[in-house]
Amino acid sequence: MPSPAPRAPGIPAEPGIVVQGVRRSFGEVQAVRNVTLRAHAGRVTGLVGPNGSGKTTLLLMLASLLAPDAGSIRIDGVDPVTDPQAARALLGWMPDALGAWNSLTSRETLAVTARLYGMPRAEASVRADALLGEVGLVDLADAPARVLSRGQKQRLGLARALVHDPRVLLLDEPASGLDPQARIDLRLLLRRFAAEGRTVLVSSHILSELEEVVDDAVFLMAGATVDPARVEAASRRARPWRVRLAGAEASVAVEQVAGALRIPVENLGVDRRDVVVSFESEDAAAVALRDLVAAGLDVVEFAAAQGALERTFLDLGDGRPPQSPPPSELPAPGEDESEATS
Repeated sequence: MPSPAPRAPGIPAEPGIVVQGVRRSFGEVQAVRNVTLRAHAGRVTGLVGPNGSGKTTLLLMLASLLAPDAGSIRIDGVDPVTDPQAARALLGWMPDALGAWNSLTSRETLAVTARLYGMPRAEASVRADALLGEVGLVDLADAPARVLSRGQKQRLGLARALVHDPRVLLLDEPASGLDPQARIDLRLLLRRFAAEGRTVLVSSHILSELEEVVDDAVFLMAGATVDPARVEAASRRARPWRVRLAGAEASVAVEQVAGALRIPVENLGVDRRDVVVSFESEDAAAVALRDLVAAGLDVVEFAAAQGALERTFLDLGDGRPPQSPPPSELPAPGEDESEATS
């Protein structure tokens, strides 16, 4: 994949995706209870949440493949419920599973998809070859989809989403099954899309990957978006950092680190070769590093043990759906919700 262009200065942060109060149930199961979010053009927005939080259901509604029970969705100003064809012309949708025609080759899959978007045959063929090069599948252009590995199918799925040069991209677990080099290539490609002014919404369980590429993050818990104030508070809590000293076992290093930082040993942790220390902020961590060096300790590793997204995600998982009322305030069975909250 080519390297991304640098982010263009002054790209307007217009909301390419606007979701307001969206809900969706399947029988008695509320898959999406209350989702409100904005994803802006020129930025990569991460959709973060545990299994069953409603991420895929939300993406299916954004892709016009499911209709919400309530609320509104706009894709570059287009309502995918009332005008799904116009929305699909704007959207590039990459599901978690390829769902390809197994008997078609990679090239045929892309050419047929381009034809479905109304592209002339010759142009569709040229576009297919260009995309195969972009996602690193040139050597497998004539291989049937059924022989592709999981990671190769992910690449083909991404190429298929790009066939019609969409302005808005919806990617569900795009890094799943990719090898390390392919993940790097994917990050570069997503950053390039943002630099071109596209809107990119990506869902992933691989938070370390999201950390490297996203500009913004939206957290979903139990089918609802978490209040931004709660996310901000969680992101500011202390997080652990790893400290490793040259030639010192962690059981010995913990005493030295505690002394240099004037922290009780019992407040520190040990994980294999590392001493684990919690700091309230990056500024506090920087001060601690200076203190360790000033004490003459040979620090060979000093890094956050968790990324900001991972730490925030873990802090938010407190067992109760966010934005939901306490159990005592929930409407009784059969009671209308609007009456209970009015």
